[in-house]
Amino acid sequence: MTLLHRAKKINSKALIAQRMKRRPSIEIKLLDNPNMKLSQMQDIGGCRAVLQNVTEVKRLVAAYKEFHAKSGKGQSKSRSSWDGSDVFDYIKRPKPDGYRSVHLIFRFQSPSPEKKVFNGQRIEIQIRSKLQHAWATAVETAQLFTGQALKARVKNANEDWLRFFALTSAAFARREKSAQVPGTPENKDDLCRELKAIVDRENIITCLLGWNNTIQFIEEKAGRDAQAHAFLMVLDPAKTTLRVWSFSKDQLAKAEAQYKQQEKETESDPRIQVVLVSVDSVRALPKAYPNYYVDTKDFVNAVQRELNRVTT
Repeated sequence: MTLLHRAKKINSKALIAQRMKRRPSIEIKLLDNPNMKLSQMQDIGGCRAVLQNVTEVKRLVAAYKEFHAKSGKGQSKSRSSWDGSDVFDYIKRPKPDGYRSVHLIFRFQSPSPEKKVFNGQRIEIQIRSKLQHAWATAVETAQLFTGQALKARVKNANEDWLRFFALTSAAFARREKSAQVPGTPENKDDLCRELKAIVDRENIITCLLGWNNTIQFIEEKAGRDAQAHAFLMVLDPAKTTLRVWSFSKDQLAKAEAQYKQQEKETESDPRIQVVLVSVDSVRALPKAYPNYYVDTKDFVNAVQRELNRVTT
């Protein structure tokens, strides 16, 4: 709610969402980081703000820093605390795979005796621009439907897809006048020519648009559940299906129970994503979580704009 309030002051159209990391993703992360303890994981729970541009992202980050500076230890009556130091700016320092966003790491804080056991557990806030979010969700979409771990450089990941996302992020960073993605061409024409070659070779644009059509009907279903408070979604990339259940505010206990049941039923296939989400409005759901609706149109349009820059 604090994130919602602060983001809306900057841009009334800011998109806010929250999510829990599912167990298979937690297990993979722990296996990839043998020295990490579960209690050290920063993104088991997370909130996200999507703003129009990098300028607005900087303003929201500055708002958090200003509040921390004024409040001394950065603590308030809210159920979180922040010491002001846990800031990971992947816009200033993009990851080699092209990921760009700003992460603020908070710690849960509650005076309630029943909830004090959770005090100190980490919660991650991601703040990103609309263009950065389009890129990040396109990565998730491609990963789900290709069955390749594009978020991590593993043996089954197609090198062309990995390079495609690094190059598109570099092109977007140039457009946003932000830091260059490591390992990508500094020259704009070289960047666009390499990007075009991969797009043509892998037929990437057709793939992304095709995934949109397979589950387009879900947007209509979500539109009819205007009073729903939460959605449980199960996305199966192998079958290209998406199952959705909606729950009212007084059905949250039922939603949690069904979430656990679906997790158990699908744990044998790590590609299947089971997600329980709540957002401030149903209409914001396809925009806040476009990967679950395979809404890649914004990303495709942004990529095609870069391809049009190719000089002969």
